[in-house]
Amino acid sequence: MNYPFTAVPESAIPRAKNPLFQHMLDTYASESNKVISTWREFSDADLAFRPHPRSATVSEILKHQLLSERRFFGQFLGTPEPSADAVLPATIDLASAQSRFVELALKRLDFFAAQSDAWWLEIVPFFEVRRERIWVFWRRVLHTAHHRTQLTVYLRLLNKTVPSTYGPSADVTWTAADPTNSVEAAGR
Repeated sequence: MNYPFTAVPESAIPRAKNPLFQHMLDTYASESNKVISTWREFSDADLAFRPHPRSATVSEILKHQLLSERRFFGQFLGTPEPSADAVLPATIDLASAQSRFVELALKRLDFFAAQSDAWWLEIVPFFEVRRERIWVFWRRVLHTAHHRTQLTVYLRLLNKTVPSTYGPSADVTWTAADPTNSVEAAGR
């Protein structure tokens, strides 16, 4: 798939020490690009939007994304991270949040690339349980996808374009797009 904007270009993805772990770096970069593609569809005027009084605002989700990645990666995986009070930009707007997100992701990619098999497979504390680092990493990717999905619902409610993430969306498609919306398509 070709995206109109790529925050983390393929050329910025380092090579993993063990090629078996390259898919993790590639996926983290790809998921980071999907986050930024979603964030870019909002305007600063949308930052206070929430679809329900008990829902988080767009701004709160951006802040949570930045802070929770820092916690997952720093506390549970042991990546070098800035102190929690240094994660958020001084002013939260879309440009500053996007810039900070990409800055932190690029540093993590470099760190992840240098790690050994033993490091990825080491059992570490994760909240009240213990899991392999590789498991915690994938849990973080899923958590990121969850918040990106929240925001795509917000985009739809705001009548804004929902970007393509894993294939065509109702708003973005291309010639070779082949969505599986029928029994025939599922049988291919």
